[in-house]
Amino acid sequence: MSSTNRQQLANAIRVLSADAVQQAKSGHPGAPMGMADIAEVLWNDFLVHNPANPKWVNRDRFVMSNGHGSMLVYSLLHLSGYDVSADDLKNFRQLHSKTPGHPELGYTPGVETTTGPLGQGIANAVGMAIAERTLAAEFNTDAHAVVDHHTYVFMGDGCLMEGISHEAASLAGTLGLGKLIVFWDDNGISIDGEVEGWFTDDTPARFEAYGWQVVPGVDGHDPEALVAAIKQAKVETSKPTLICCKTVIGKGSPNKEGTESCHGAPLGDEEVALVRERLGWDAAPFEVPAEIQKAWSAVEKGAKAEADWQSMYDEYVKANPAQAAEFERRMRGDLPADWTEKTTELLTQVDAAQATMATRKASLQSLNQLGPLLPELIGGSADLAGSNYTIWNDSQPISKSDAKGNYVYYGVREFAMSAISNGIALHGGFRTYAGTFLVFADYMRNGMRMSALMKQPVTYVLTHDSIGLGEDGPTHQPVEHVASLRLIPNMSVWRPCDAVESFVAWRLAAESDDKPTSLILSRQNLPHQVRSTDQLADIEKGGYVLFDSAETPELILIATGSEVALAMDAAKKLSEEGRAVRVVSMPSTDYFDAQDAEYKEQVLPSSVTKRVALEAGIADYWYKYVGMHGAVVGMTSFGESAPANQLFDYFGFNVDNVLDVIRGLD
Repeated sequence: MSSTNRQQLANAIRVLSADAVQQAKSGHPGAPMGMADIAEVLWNDFLVHNPANPKWVNRDRFVMSNGHGSMLVYSLLHLSGYDVSADDLKNFRQLHSKTPGHPELGYTPGVETTTGPLGQGIANAVGMAIAERTLAAEFNTDAHAVVDHHTYVFMGDGCLMEGISHEAASLAGTLGLGKLIVFWDDNGISIDGEVEGWFTDDTPARFEAYGWQVVPGVDGHDPEALVAAIKQAKVETSKPTLICCKTVIGKGSPNKEGTESCHGAPLGDEEVALVRERLGWDAAPFEVPAEIQKAWSAVEKGAKAEADWQSMYDEYVKANPAQAAEFERRMRGDLPADWTEKTTELLTQVDAAQATMATRKASLQSLNQLGPLLPELIGGSADLAGSNYTIWNDSQPISKSDAKGNYVYYGVREFAMSAISNGIALHGGFRTYAGTFLVFADYMRNGMRMSALMKQPVTYVLTHDSIGLGEDGPTHQPVEHVASLRLIPNMSVWRPCDAVESFVAWRLAAESDDKPTSLILSRQNLPHQVRSTDQLADIEKGGYVLFDSAETPELILIATGSEVALAMDAAKKLSEEGRAVRVVSMPSTDYFDAQDAEYKEQVLPSSVTKRVALEAGIADYWYKYVGMHGAVVGMTSFGESAPANQLFDYFGFNVDNVLDVIRGLD
């Protein structure tokens, strides 16, 4: 293809992006216009994909980490033949359109992940590359490479300035993710202007230090240089590659290119007209000349690529029928056929054991029980495996020399761990978990939020859940964290009171296909709670009656985690005094809230207004359940440094104080 023709193809991206941002009267035209030449070369010469089947399992993954430049993605999808029409481009940033302000998973066919929070896209891509490499090691044979694709990433200076890019890139180099290829849009401009005033890192040296192959000094507007750089990247299979592309932001805009004025605002009608004039673009807004549209179409090429793969895969199925069936099950996200039967039996065993243990250890017990049933399980910890018990009996670490494993040593990289876990889940073929102390959920928070936003079933193993952590003090004692996690839409939060509830929480987390789960787990031992068969079945409803001293209670105690035992002790005292009291264990408020009105009324009858909630976390959250006539035994301050038993007494988590609070309601 001649450079002239390539220029015309790239200009289609520039004009479509400028038109859409102008029509929406908001958006970011600079990045799409500046990266158009890179995108044209990558998508037309290298990217293996099928517009007719955006979910083809062996497609290359394309991630735009600098997601504010979303019109670049939408232009590429429209031009190459995905179900993204000109009308969809006209509706850029409008309500319920296929073209939201930032790329969002589930809205637009061909969009692999939701990006926008800078740096998370590159971390997602690291997860995708881990998944590809590990899945290939597990399922490929010498004769059939059923998993064999690349992950390509566009990112800008903003992604590099965010610390998560350091965390993710460091791990990617350590693991030797050779099929991860990243393009740095080195245009020297961010929202506030020329970045030399606040970003002077030697980026190529930084990535070389991570163990990456670096291709420096590539002219991001020279197709031949870009082709050579990508070929060099693909030859290196033991290291990820950073291609450093020098570009002009907003290229094609006579008065605004190279400046921050085209970064995050429409060019203006007059400037868009000048862009069309400068680029020699005569077509009306949102129209692409037929010859350019035809040259862009990847429909035939994509269909052939998938057909060739399918032909090879059919041979694989004949040669390895059981392995192929397992691969297909995992890529569909289905649970094993005997899952329900076996997990029900395991739950009965856990209940019969009546073990007293910390719920962090109960979590490990659950992993050891469920792990053998889930060959797709992959997880890791942020350098805390010895404390949060994330390494189970059959854990095998993934390394640069051995991709065939199921455990990732993330190191002290909490934020990247959450976003990488999202990438693993997005790729498909795995169910993933990530462990750290609950207090460090703060470091992961935006990645956890993205799990919920994208409906990705990542399981977060969050231990040392309260002042029960003890002597490490308030810096490590989570107070507000459980409540704040409960506030994230579509995040399921479980704080189990014993090994039985822990197993149920893990089972439901493993069964989830549309939301993440946070498991809130204790450091200290918690006693087993005796349950009937009906109570055992009701755990999965999130809240259930654990104890009743009379058919109609006058008082309800609601508790989670370590405070369930306290509620039970208080209830026994009250029962001895002749009071009708009920204890409700509510390990998951979101599961309980999702139950029908009849069940919730059975558990928390509206006629009983005298209620006390107990949780060693921030008190304010619980007033939605206890109401104006109730009370909360909870935290209203940070903790202190002392042994756990002293702290629980000091902050009022003892029977005497609970009884005093109840009497205060009489």
